[in-house]
Amino acid sequence: MNFDAAVIAAVTGHMNDDHLDDNLLIAKAFGYPNATASTMTGLDEQAGVWRVTDAAGEHELRVDWPGAPIADRPQVRRQVVELYKAACATLGVPARDEHEPAEAAAHGHAHGEAHPHAGSSPHGHNPHAAEEAADGPKPFSRVVRESSWSDHSSSEGANFMEDIMRGVASKQDYIDLVAQHFFMYEALEEAATQLASDPAYAGLHPAALVRLGTLEVDLEHLLGANWRDEIRPVPASAAYAARIREVAAEGWLPGIIAHHYTRYLGDLSGGQIIARRVARQHGFDGAGVAFYDFASLGDLKAFKENYRDGLDALGETLDEGEQQRMIEEVRAAYAFNTAVFVDLAELKAAA
Repeated sequence: MNFDAAVIAAVTGHMNDDHLDDNLLIAKAFGYPNATASTMTGLDEQAGVWRVTDAAGEHELRVDWPGAPIADRPQVRRQVVELYKAACATLGVPARDEHEPAEAAAHGHAHGEAHPHAGSSPHGHNPHAAEEAADGPKPFSRVVRESSWSDHSSSEGANFMEDIMRGVASKQDYIDLVAQHFFMYEALEEAATQLASDPAYAGLHPAALVRLGTLEVDLEHLLGANWRDEIRPVPASAAYAARIREVAAEGWLPGIIAHHYTRYLGDLSGGQIIARRVARQHGFDGAGVAFYDFASLGDLKAFKENYRDGLDALGETLDEGEQQRMIEEVRAAYAFNTAVFVDLAELKAAA
């Protein structure tokens, strides 16, 4: 359906009057990481539309609603909230608790918050030196997100991944990314057997989370039966896999969880929007984007909440030094991600 002009005017007016910071978050998370301004200009049943400004000029950005298609104004409110939360997850920005979907709908609000730690450095500080919530210290999961925010942003800002998120990358670009995922997850899921065998952390790695089989399905669809002979890791992927195996060989469970958290929580958040965009762009239906299909995991929101609860429980068992060591490993994982994108961009340029 097409929303009438009055609904569009009301929604865009509300977003541009009261939630400019949220508009900017969405722009940075879904295609323009260096955006300096973003205003909402329209919407339809499939997506919201923003006008984004960065150093290169002005751009139009369409971002699919997480629950598309939608049919009425209350759904718009809920979908904007979900889009905001997905943007926060992609950038590592804590979403405001008061904007859970039900409450947001009740209050007629959209969402949004500028980066709460903008201007601060995540390097070399005590994670508990951050502001404490009114009811006590921040949960460890939130400390991890806030401490690694700049690293999320840098990772998403690599040009190669930026093009995929905007839906302008070639099919070969996507194939190259899927191939690198195979080498990453081959190492990660070997390491994750240590989590699955530990009763304290088995809930973080249920069988439905495992991705290696889905990557094999995608690669066979994309490259054919001999796909294993067609793929090679770029140097950064090889280094990334080697680091994961090094942490696993040490038996350092918080370090394994650092890499596990970085990859899977991204797959379950911004990765879902990427999957829809890639599927529409290249005509995939199942095979080709099977990697992003977590239907057998059940309620993704509930799983992510339980995962963060697991991180909080882990944090309570770690002393300050070990917490900081794990945070630095999360930051290292994001650095590896960025390096992989850079290598893929160089590979593309040399082709």
